[in-house]
Amino acid sequence: MPLRLTPTFRDALAGADRPLAGMWVCTGSPLVAEICAGAGLDWLLIDMEHSPNGLESVLAQVQAVAAYPVTPVVRVPIGDVVTIKQVLDLGAQNLLVPMVSSRADAEAVVAAVRYPPRGTRGVGSALARSARWNRVDGYLQDADAHVSLFVQIETTAGVEAAAEIAAVDGVDGVFVGPSDLAASMGVLGRQTHPDVVAAALRAFDAVRAAGKPVGVNAFDPAAADAYVEAGAGFVLVGADVALLARGSEALAARFVPTDASGERASY
Repeated sequence: MPLRLTPTFRDALAGADRPLAGMWVCTGSPLVAEICAGAGLDWLLIDMEHSPNGLESVLAQVQAVAAYPVTPVVRVPIGDVVTIKQVLDLGAQNLLVPMVSSRADAEAVVAAVRYPPRGTRGVGSALARSARWNRVDGYLQDADAHVSLFVQIETTAGVEAAAEIAAVDGVDGVFVGPSDLAASMGVLGRQTHPDVVAAALRAFDAVRAAGKPVGVNAFDPAAADAYVEAGAGFVLVGADVALLARGSEALAARFVPTDASGERASY
């Protein structure tokens, strides 16, 4: 029985009449991913770079969210051709590759998501969920239509090369990461520092001038609003782990008494 794959994040952005709001999924839990998928957000970022996610947990989360009207994007830990191949084969259709700082970096990851002769992706669709074990008609010929690729600019070098990165054929959009950008600029932990924001906006201008959508990470609602006003087409506005951390802290602050030093009072 021939099967159809869902539209890509590239397609979702192209058809949107407003910025798309999403959140990080970092716990590694399919249950948490499913809870987030049903929240009403537009997209989820399943993170393999800074979270305890491997191939099996990513597979389980992609499967868990598939029943919901939300688009999952998987951030691979590095632009490695083998890792990209494996994540694509398990059925992820939308990838975000971190630390892309040059045109050459971008061209390399584009090659990794494309089959020969246009790229270097290994062929294993008969064995893989990506083609639903050869149940998707013409998967090999149409694979580019089933996969979208986004790259992450998060260094000063990346900001300077933003126009060249965005112009690479096969890069469907650029995501700006203020956290590592701040570190690259010598203001670690200060994502809303004026210089960091100015650099992010320079990247915005370059990417949009190249005709590609640009997104950003912004947990601060005011910062997110400002980036949307500046042209962000997709934004990450929270994370499962952060929501759980702050929510549980709020419960403790409300119900657990503390002593004069701020330590939890004895039972």
